[in-house]
Amino acid sequence: MEAFLFPLVLLLLFYVLLIRPAQRRQKAQVNLQSSLVAGRQVMLTSGVFGTLTDVSDPDRASVEIAPGVVIEVARAAVASMIDEPGDDVIDDAPAADDKVVLDKRDDEGV
Repeated sequence: MEAFLFPLVLLLLFYVLLIRPAQRRQKAQVNLQSSLVAGRQVMLTSGVFGTLTDVSDPDRASVEIAPGVVIEVARAAVASMIDEPGDDVIDDAPAADDKVVLDKRDDEGV
């Protein structure tokens, strides 16, 4: 009985730790690909950020990566969407006139 139980437990563990998470990632990627809409900000798998301009082709998408610079990429290259429509973007970057102190050392030569 133990000889039969061990491989069964091993297969169950393999399924829970490897197969199921891979299925979830694949399902999330399919959902992302089906929800691509022009005007959304995205991040590509290469780390490039841009705005979708055309998603009418089932295999390709056009992404504006700088004003007037549009590249054509495979739809599968879209890794994630950055913002949701209607969300306010929160800017935590310091203003240009803010002073940023990087190092507070004493004037005693420390």
